[in-house]
Amino acid sequence: MIDSTDHGWWRRAVIYQVYLRSFVDGDGDGVGDIDGLRGRLPYLRDLGVDAIWINPWYRTPMVDGGYDVADYRDIDPLFGTLADAEALLVEAHEHGLRVLVDLVPNHTSDRHAWFQTALSSAPGDPSRARYWFRPGAGPGGDLPPNDWRSVFGGPAWTRVTERDGRAGEWYLHLFAPGQPDLKWDNPEVPAEFELILRFWLDRGVDGFRIDVAHGLLKDPALPDLGERPSTVATAGHPYWDRDEVPALYTAWRRVAEDYADARVFVAEAWIDDPHRLARYLEPGRLHTAFNFDFLFCSWEPGRLREVIERTLRAHQAVGAPVTWVLSNHDVVRHVTRYGRCETSMREARRQYGAPVDLELGTRRARAAALLMFALPGGAYIYQGEELGLGEVEDLPEHSLRDPAWERSGHTARGRDGCRVPLPWSGTEAPFGFTAADTAPWLPQPAAWKSLTAEAQAGDPYSMWALYRAALCIRREHPALGDGELAWDEVVDDVLSFTRQPGLRCLTNFGVDPIPLPDHTEVLLASGPLHTRRLLPPDTTAWLSGSQR
Repeated sequence: MIDSTDHGWWRRAVIYQVYLRSFVDGDGDGVGDIDGLRGRLPYLRDLGVDAIWINPWYRTPMVDGGYDVADYRDIDPLFGTLADAEALLVEAHEHGLRVLVDLVPNHTSDRHAWFQTALSSAPGDPSRARYWFRPGAGPGGDLPPNDWRSVFGGPAWTRVTERDGRAGEWYLHLFAPGQPDLKWDNPEVPAEFELILRFWLDRGVDGFRIDVAHGLLKDPALPDLGERPSTVATAGHPYWDRDEVPALYTAWRRVAEDYADARVFVAEAWIDDPHRLARYLEPGRLHTAFNFDFLFCSWEPGRLREVIERTLRAHQAVGAPVTWVLSNHDVVRHVTRYGRCETSMREARRQYGAPVDLELGTRRARAAALLMFALPGGAYIYQGEELGLGEVEDLPEHSLRDPAWERSGHTARGRDGCRVPLPWSGTEAPFGFTAADTAPWLPQPAAWKSLTAEAQAGDPYSMWALYRAALCIRREHPALGDGELAWDEVVDDVLSFTRQPGLRCLTNFGVDPIPLPDHTEVLLASGPLHTRRLLPPDTTAWLSGSQR
């Protein structure tokens, strides 16, 4: 059972991201679901995580993998029922696992009752004031209101046909046309989301991951974007990270604090400046935010140390823990990223399909995992990284589901490569993900037969075994989790820091082995150590009894 008196669990938690469609299929239709997840709760408990985060499971037409929500208070039949979700919450808590669910406040589905009412109403009707409806520009209003672009490609505006059949107003969608943006300066919108929060908190949800948390408010003047990037939260951007956005979450924090046990938020906010990100975490606002600077960083010791230091400083200034992450459902898996010459996330999509050294990428991914788990704060694991899965970059074009594929004119393959269903057992697809005679919703590589959870559970040197050992030590060792670190003086190409009491973490980024400092015990290493007490390249070790 979870300890409901542990109000600081979120400051040190390791949380496992469940992309429900691809976790495990319980009813044999080729798509992951709640019943499948319920059956694998013991797996997650035994892995050693503290909580799970579930990607959207609400009613949806599935234009964007469930991030187009038609009903925030019901479960999509593809995944199960509301009763299934309530049973999952109970069972997860019995296994000692807390549950966070995704919440999508920036936009709804175009099938949402609010938007359908707006479409059936005349321009100027109050129902349209919940969204960004505007007259078009140019003669006859035939042009979009401004030059904003969708994240998925193409214009961020779509024109509607009015009730009388005439071409009418335009509505804003920063993502797909099926995801109209909500107008958060309309009081009806925040009031509705506070009710949605309570609906799920009353059912036992332990917290929320907030999708596009930095995008809720737009410049009411709707100025042209011009030369500014459409996806980066630069200063003064007309729709990302507006100065007024963080204050919106004070009302959410008050809702969470109405509950006796700790209910928490983690923000998905793609903001380059850690000090601006920290504004979302000031007292009385959100609890945590994903540290995307760390995820985006290249495999370089100087750059990583800079990111770690500035992130810790910004978070400590507002009393918030850092939340570290290496992969998620929107980015190239880090085994693949680390196996290329250019290892930063900013280069990952540009290198899509280029040769990759999976052995090198796996070695670095193992080292990165131990480095991340040793840092102060919490951490997130994206499903499958504990198995060492890489990006699937050769999916057949006919199988691609990401809206970016169509919106880009078949030039951007999108995010399907990191969303391929997990391999659980057996030697051929579907690897225990679904019924043997059913094709998964995305095809799995034949090479994954050596990476199944079943195969790795019996191998003490597997990625799964490394994650399990690291999480076991992390839970028991008093130096790990929330707290501080002190950097050690070492040679170039090495990162070394000490966590008190008595744990030292070293990562060798160089091309040659380095001597380990004096120590009493190697608690864990990401790869084999040389017999002469040397740390090989692209390897991390946790030491006890080491002198700084």
